[in-house]
Amino acid sequence: MPLRRRSPAVDIGVQTIEAYGRHRSGRNAALISHYSFLSIFPLVLALTTILGFVLEGRPDLQAKIIDSALARVPIIGQTLGSDPSKLRGSTVVLVFGLLAALWSGLRAFIAVEIALDDVRELPREQRSSFAVMRGRALLGVGVIGGSQIGSAAISSIAGAGQFAMINRILLVIGALVINTATVGLTYRWLCSVRSPWRQVMPGAICAGVAFSVMQFFGTTVVVRLIANASPVYGTFATVIGLFTWLGLHSGVALIAAELNEVLSRQRITREPDGEPLLSMG
Repeated sequence: MPLRRRSPAVDIGVQTIEAYGRHRSGRNAALISHYSFLSIFPLVLALTTILGFVLEGRPDLQAKIIDSALARVPIIGQTLGSDPSKLRGSTVVLVFGLLAALWSGLRAFIAVEIALDDVRELPREQRSSFAVMRGRALLGVGVIGGSQIGSAAISSIAGAGQFAMINRILLVIGALVINTATVGLTYRWLCSVRSPWRQVMPGAICAGVAFSVMQFFGTTVVVRLIANASPVYGTFATVIGLFTWLGLHSGVALIAAELNEVLSRQRITREPDGEPLLSMG
């Protein structure tokens, strides 16, 4: 292909896309988004139960929450708007929701580990054991999952348009830094073979920028659509939007991981010893 020979950037892009298909990263991205989606509704169930405990016997607090952003959350929002007293706290439901969210979250992070090992083309004997993989996934749920929630919250605040421009810019920069660091940590921590920061940072920066753009503009659009939609259509739109949202994030993260591998192979071929800097995690 003449264009690939003339343009290194085009050649890297084509190699990245070819590797994405060769490693079946699209299938892995779908699996990651599937389990991520399954973890959301148990969390909503737990949130509903917690609200039931908090609102019980407190009509003044019920009135404040009805006027807050929680009223826009699908399912919960409709209940708060019609009759907040319908929300009841249940210890059994709370425990079930948290356990179900933990199980699906673990499955999502295990899928990330498998996908990153596939990107590295690691043979089975070099991959992490059953126990190590699940231990990393458990830490991933707490650290990486928590940081992504924080980044999405910052982007939502920045996209709300209630702050001065300089403050919104600072919020966006903060979300970008969190996203980049989180993706870089994911590439290092959730792969069976540990890579140096210089190897994971190109893809982490690309994915961090893409995540920040999607969170900033996507959150603004979604909030407006849900606010203007009827309860029934708003719920359906939220489900479809969540699946699309998670699929885009998973796909972007794996494409960026493929980019890291392409750049790493090119760097190795240029180095005199030709040996990558790797360590087993």
